[in-house]
Parts: sequence; structure tokens; C-alpha cells
Amino acid sequence: MTVFTLGICYLWSITMIYGWRINHTVVDGKRMHFSGSAVGLFGNWIKWWVLTIITLGIYGFWVFIKLEDWKARHTHFIN
Repeated sequence: MTVFTLGICYLWSITMIYGWRINHTVVDGKRMHFSGSAVGLFGNWIKWWVLTIITLGIYGFWVFIKLEDWKARHTHFIN
């Protein structure tokens, strides 16, 4: 499916899998919640790949780190 949609469904699968994992995690009796969405990730994804193209692939090393940072910013504890 990712090939047919040129990678757009990849963002949806990332958020769906990570959201399921975090929404079913309990730490010290507190449940966690993931608030990220594929639509919210799309703008960042385009920006990161444009920077990768401009820098001839060098920025690609930071894409994974930026994705993990985005996931962390959208992960919260439920009170």
C-alpha cells in the first residue's frame, strides 16, 4: 500500500502502530496517551525530505531522530 500511495500511507501506519503501543502502556499505574496524527506528521515529513534532498542526503541521518522527537512530543500521561 505504501508503494501505491508514494509513502503517504507510511505516515498513517507509523502513527497507528505507535499510537496502539503507547495507548496500551501503563507506567507506575498511569496510562499513557498518544495524541499525534498522520495529518500532523505530514507537514514535518515533507520538510524533512526537502531538507534531505537539498543537503544531498546528509539531513537524512537526522530524520529518524526528528521522528522520535515528534513521537515523544505527542506522548502524554493521562491524569
